[in-house]
Amino acid sequence: MKLCIGCWRNDRRNSIETGRRLRQTARVKRTNLLALLFAAALLAGCKQSEPVAVATKEWEPTQAQPKLPMVKLFLGAETLDAEQALTGHEVQTGMMFRTNIQDSDAMIFVFPQPYQASFWMKNCPESISAAYIDPAGVIQEIHHLEKNDTNGVVAASSNIQFVLETSEGWFQRHHVGVGAVIRTEKGSLQETYFQNR
Repeated sequence: MKLCIGCWRNDRRNSIETGRRLRQTARVKRTNLLALLFAAALLAGCKQSEPVAVATKEWEPTQAQPKLPMVKLFLGAETLDAEQALTGHEVQTGMMFRTNIQDSDAMIFVFPQPYQASFWMKNCPESISAAYIDPAGVIQEIHHLEKNDTNGVVAASSNIQFVLETSEGWFQRHHVGVGAVIRTEKGSLQETYFQNR
């Protein structure tokens, strides 16, 4: 549609002289525009959504992960070199599929914020021990995790930010219990993992 500027000016003059005609025309045009927008919105809302192809299967580990970077942990008089599970896949895989876990084997899981931890033993052919640790690095709970048990062992506290897995019975054999503080060469667990926050 072409717009005739001269015609619009003449119509505008006539409308201005009569006063009402311009306002009415403008109101009609706005009303028509609103009606069109409303109808378009209704049609868009009534349109059936088409199915979207989404991959629903979650990633699941199929083999043991390679050794992860290590950190030296100090638990009172005891020291322990532990692998660090820091990423989502590292945490999800944990010690799955590992066999022949030795007294010196350990893995620390680091979470971005405290929560009510729950660990299970799917695809873990050996039982282990796990310490649930608060943000200050204090062991709050120590649990036995039974091999291949797919029931989660839920923390009593919702203030768990770290979990330390060791060979079965390590904490008892080394006289490390609830209330022990865990540190690294860099300081507290918070200083070690969240110093840039």
